[in-house]
Amino acid sequence: QDLLDALAEKLESAYHVKILPLCFDVSKREEVFNCLSKLPEAWQDIDILINNAGLALGRDPFDKASIDDWDTMMHTNVDGLLYVSRAVLPYMISRKKGHIINIGSIAGKQVYENGNVYCASKAAVDSISQSMRIDLLPHGIKVTGIHPGAVETNFSLVRFKGDAGKASAAYQGYIPLSAKDVADTVFYCASLPGHVCINDLTITCLQQADAIYFYKNQG
Repeated sequence: QDLLDALAEKLESAYHVKILPLCFDVSKREEVFNCLSKLPEAWQDIDILINNAGLALGRDPFDKASIDDWDTMMHTNVDGLLYVSRAVLPYMISRKKGHIINIGSIAGKQVYENGNVYCASKAAVDSISQSMRIDLLPHGIKVTGIHPGAVETNFSLVRFKGDAGKASAAYQGYIPLSAKDVADTVFYCASLPGHVCINDLTITCLQQADAIYFYKNQG
């Protein structure tokens, strides 16, 4: 909560906006609904929901991977998206407008070696996005799925559980996307006219062809 409060103060000062920081675990259904179902009235007109919470843990083959890691990934990447979306939707449906942007992964489009459950969780995000888009059409709600390739954030540090060497190696030999690259893409999708919706978008760096193939600098 302290980190959120500090960030909110910084953004409010820089952009002259009002921010309501909320701190809860997206994987805990009760926490999500208790928090989001009791929003102050002034904060109930929600135009955009960005489901960005997610993580990968481990890079082990299926027969050796940690089941606890599997649970954490599925609860965060899939359950979290479901819970937050359902909690926010009543506010959008009552206004007959809104935009849900789900951050998936290129790993949800193409499975790679030792990606197993992480890939499965992001494939679920893709399928859920498609289903939401159909079901929410009568309510005037847009649904966009954005699927980034390699992005240099703390993603790999989390995946390799604090091993900075392995995390750094994941981005060697090419120029990966930055968090800003993805944020700019989200902003573009959210800024289009009301009658326009980008349903599905995959974004990679120049040197990444898909979930597997990279053209890395030699030497």
